Amino acid sequence: MADEDPNSKVECEDVPAKEEQPEATEPGQNDVANDTDEVQKDKRADSSWSAPILSFARKATETLSSGVNHYSAGLKGPDSSQHTSDSSDPLKTAAVKDPMVVERSNLLSMMKLSIKVLIQSSLSLGRSLDSEYPPLQQFFVVLEHCIKHGLKVKKTFIGQNKSIWAPLELIEKLCPESADIATSVRDMPGIKTGLGRARAWLHLALMQKKIADYMKVLINRRDLLGEFYDPGALIMEEEGAVIVGMLVGLNLIDANLCVKGEDLDSQVGVIDFSMYLKDPQATENTQDDSKMTAILDQKHYIEELNRHLSCTVMDLQAKMDSLEKTNSKLIEELTAATDRINVLREEQEQLKQENANILQSSQRKEEVTLQDSQAELETYRQTRQGLDEMYNVVWKQYKEEKRIRQELQKELELQIGLKQEMEVAMKLLEKDTREKQDTLVALRQQLDHVKNLNLQMFNKAQESGRVAQKKVEDMQELEEKMIQMEAAMKELEQRLQNSENVRKDTDESQNELRSEMKGKVNALQKRLADLDTLRAGLESALSTEKEQRQNLQRELQREQDNSTELRTQLQQLQGLQTELLDLRQEKKQLQQLCEEQEQALQEMGLHLSQSKLKMEDFKEVNKALKNHAWLKDDEATQCKQCQKEFSISRRKHHCRNCGDIYCNSCSSNELALPSFPRPVRVCDVCHSLLLQRSSIGS
Repeated sequence: MADEDPNSKVECEDVPAKEEQPEATEPGQNDVANDTDEVQKDKRADSSWSAPILSFARKATETLSSGVNHYSAGLKGPDSSQHTSDSSDPLKTAAVKDPMVVERSNLLSMMKLSIKVLIQSSLSLGRSLDSEYPPLQQFFVVLEHCIKHGLKVKKTFIGQNKSIWAPLELIEKLCPESADIATSVRDMPGIKTGLGRARAWLHLALMQKKIADYMKVLINRRDLLGEFYDPGALIMEEEGAVIVGMLVGLNLIDANLCVKGEDLDSQVGVIDFSMYLKDPQATENTQDDSKMTAILDQKHYIEELNRHLSCTVMDLQAKMDSLEKTNSKLIEELTAATDRINVLREEQEQLKQENANILQSSQRKEEVTLQDSQAELETYRQTRQGLDEMYNVVWKQYKEEKRIRQELQKELELQIGLKQEMEVAMKLLEKDTREKQDTLVALRQQLDHVKNLNLQMFNKAQESGRVAQKKVEDMQELEEKMIQMEAAMKELEQRLQNSENVRKDTDESQNELRSEMKGKVNALQKRLADLDTLRAGLESALSTEKEQRQNLQRELQREQDNSTELRTQLQQLQGLQTELLDLRQEKKQLQQLCEEQEQALQEMGLHLSQSKLKMEDFKEVNKALKNHAWLKDDEATQCKQCQKEFSISRRKHHCRNCGDIYCNSCSSNELALPSFPRPVRVCDVCHSLLLQRSSIGS
């Protein structure tokens, strides 16, 4: 029901255009009105289709023929156009005026019919539609014509190209959701043309039920569509929006379309009007419909079976091909193997002949080598006796060196123990010196602090003496009775000076002075009781002076104590300095001893290294005597180094170091060995090793 509203609007818009041509448009108008009435009636829809569709088909053919005649008349000239216009009908003259409007209305009505038939037939069937369903095929043909309407022609080298793939490809940029469809269409191998890609895109969009959304996005961007369409095209006008509204109804349909197997490039898009031209009197029974659905279901089932069977047949054929290929490969391998066997047999015969020749030559060589081996055996026995004697001498030397080495190791251990003890004593002395240096620094700081305090106290005492003198002068101006007070004050000052000079008075003398001062002060206070307010002020001043003097005495006692402590600390520091000097002298003596011992250890190490090298040489000689057995002449058939076979011209020579047999060129070197008094024949390998060893020892 949602699709009928936009269609009715379009029909109302077409009415004023058709009223201008009464002869040509009245039947069509009546047919369209009848069509809208019949759509609303569900029971009479199938029986009343034939009359309006016939009138619509006649109308479409007349408009197309009139358009062709008009363009041909324009090419011929004004006379022929005048003649044709006189002889043509009024309907043709009306269509020539605006053919694009007529084409848009015809395509819109065909789109209505195709969508209506498709929806009704799919609902009556009640199953998903495939690509062979005729109403669905006609819908795609009509939709293709609608999209092609007004499309611009692109000129190429081959000719003119009119493809709808370019505007549909624009949807991928406007709607990212359609990117999957576009990529899958481009990746299809069987589609080569743009028209085929456009048809595949429409099939996939219908299966996704998003064809209306995609077309709506395309129609809304008319500014971009101007590059592909001429003005007046169906998609550029309001009819395009009406068609998009009708496409929404296709979301009810379930379609299962196979795009890969179809030939979409070469299909001919022709509208078949016969399926819309039905006999109004013909009726179909429900039994026939059910039979048809059953037959169609059986047909689909048989087609699926045929597809499965064809797939299995293809698989079996592929397996057969692979088996035939493997069989041919196996046959080729068999022939190659037989050829190889024949070649190997021939080689076996050749090897047998060569083996017989080698046996004969080896027997001859054995006779020659026997004679050589007997001569070498005699030489070996003589050399063996000399080696045994040298071995006994070397063994005795080895024992003596071993005893000397043990004694040296004991002395080394003693020296190492002494050295460790010296290092520990040195570390302790260094710690003591550091601690004493720290105490010296602290004592010096305390001395400086005490000196500063003494200076401060001396300055304070001088200031207090000055103040006392001033007060004494004030007291002299008083009465005669204050003379005794002044004398007592002078005595106190003299005592203070004596205490400063001596600094050895004890606490008892200070207490006595305090008691005496207190008694005198009491006597003075009794004598001065009758005096005026001046005496009271003087007494208060005297009491303050007494307090100050007491404080000064206390400070003097503290300074005396500090001075005694500092003197003791100075004495201790002098003792520590003497100890430091003694320790430094001991340190120098110990360092000299350590240096002498290190030199002795270095000399001992040199002796030990030389003895170790000698021991290693003796061991290597011993290993060479034990491991390197004298190789027999029978056991060597070729040179160990150059791998050349021995003959009468290439004779055998023993290496006196390793005991192996070499040719003359590989054992031409001579060296003096410890087991031989004179230089002896040695192989190249032993020559290089012995030279390296002698260079390391030197």
